[in-house]
Amino acid sequence: MYKYDVKDKIIISHRVKQFREQIQRRLKGHLTEEEFKPLRLMNGLYLQLHAYMLRIAIPYGELSSVQIARLAKIARKYDRGYGHFTTRQNIQLNWPKLVDIPKILDELSEVEMHAIQTSGNCIRNITADHLAGLIKDEIADPRPWCEILRKWSTFHPEFSFLPRKFKIAITGSQHDRAAIKVHDIGLRILKKNSKIGFEVFVGGGQGRSPHIAKLINSFVKKDEILSYLEAILRVYNEFGRRDNIYKARIKILVNDLGIEKFKKLVDKEWMNMEKKKFLISHKEEKKIKHYFKLPEGLNKKKGLDLKKINNGDINFKRWVTQNTLEHKVENFSIVVISLKPVGLPPGDMTSEQMEKVSQISNKYSFNEIRVTHEQNLILPHVHKNDLFDVWKLLDRANLSTPNIGLISDTICCPGMDYCGLATARSIPISKKITEHFKKYEQQGSIGDLKIKISGCINACGHHHVGNIGILGLDRNGEEYYQITLGGSATEKSSIGKIVGPSFSSEEIIQAIDKIINVYLLKRKSKKETFLQTFNKIGLEPFKKKLYDNKSKKN
Repeated sequence: MYKYDVKDKIIISHRVKQFREQIQRRLKGHLTEEEFKPLRLMNGLYLQLHAYMLRIAIPYGELSSVQIARLAKIARKYDRGYGHFTTRQNIQLNWPKLVDIPKILDELSEVEMHAIQTSGNCIRNITADHLAGLIKDEIADPRPWCEILRKWSTFHPEFSFLPRKFKIAITGSQHDRAAIKVHDIGLRILKKNSKIGFEVFVGGGQGRSPHIAKLINSFVKKDEILSYLEAILRVYNEFGRRDNIYKARIKILVNDLGIEKFKKLVDKEWMNMEKKKFLISHKEEKKIKHYFKLPEGLNKKKGLDLKKINNGDINFKRWVTQNTLEHKVENFSIVVISLKPVGLPPGDMTSEQMEKVSQISNKYSFNEIRVTHEQNLILPHVHKNDLFDVWKLLDRANLSTPNIGLISDTICCPGMDYCGLATARSIPISKKITEHFKKYEQQGSIGDLKIKISGCINACGHHHVGNIGILGLDRNGEEYYQITLGGSATEKSSIGKIVGPSFSSEEIIQAIDKIINVYLLKRKSKKETFLQTFNKIGLEPFKKKLYDNKSKKN
């Protein structure tokens, strides 16, 4: 993983010092909350429903065992003993005191962490495929390019006051695990005539007006990618709306202009830019890529112990089947740690659990951990001989739920339990789903299915691209939930279709049951996924099942 150089350390140290002084001015009453707001947002500090919230950056979702141990310590010392992993591969502390924020940032800086680029109208934390560098189908590891973009964008004056927040995601594989088509800019690494470059998508996003990103350039050479992205952002800065927060995202601009006109503006800007081919030096590129090499210990051949691998424990076998993937290095596995146990909020992790993962990673996974955009963690390099020992340790920490990719592996925003923007609670709905579908056999029979839940139209729970999406609404002071079907965040991205009128919190689980029953009845085989069945039969059979009885009662 990337290591700070001298410049990085100086920058972070100065930033913490500056913000400490700004916080003191707020605490003494020299700044109003409104005056303080732009200063705190530039440092990842939000004011939520009940308290301040600090969003800590985890660039491209990569953590060390030392860093997650420090997060555990900070959560215990300055918060309520837990953190919440987000859909942008970051972590949030929901209850820090304003007076303690500089201390938290100081402690983070000691382990090369910060809260920059996690809020405000800037380029946010750049996200990547959580399996970057681990799998055989990859053209190139996207993490070095995430780091290059991070270095380029963090304090770039052109991007310090964009019309609205801006999100970039990169994948190095044909199969998209980074949801690049629902980002402001999505990049896919390609190889053309033995040269590495990027397929560029622009104008994706969710929220009030969901859009799938459009292809703006089928191949940009790697040496030109920064200048091309800068051209996009210059056009956005010039033409993006600043008079209406709801129409300020680049997706609105692309949609209003049309992709062809937007592309012409970008190409014109790009051609007029000086140093069109400027990038970091090849020496610097090579240096950055060196940080992302596989650990040396992976090269040491180690045979398989069949007794350990073929352990007869049924729960262990289920976990291996559902929560592990093949590593590109022989005899190693990728372990996915579910943060979706029955009855608990998705993405939440206690200090004790973080410390346990730190210890496991230190012993079994070369000190590396990944955060996924689906609110789970990954141990990227575990030898198959060690899987049973790792499973036992995770099981004791309530981190061994075998549900990755299944119906109880929900994505969920904090909702009205924390967020001042939310119109309904989302965590209780997720809890009901995990409880209702807690039997592994039932989940296994349903198969690959993604439920995503948002507590408001801002779509932090990515409900628009859930196979089943759930949006919380307020109806005269009561919580109701609108259902969408058919969404996807893969390379075949799609926005889910609204089924019909919303359901009360008491009705929502029964509604999901009916949807699942239609799917099970209509699918051709157990191998046919929910999304495949939906794309084949359409919305009508689900709608009929959900509303026929309801209309008869009315």
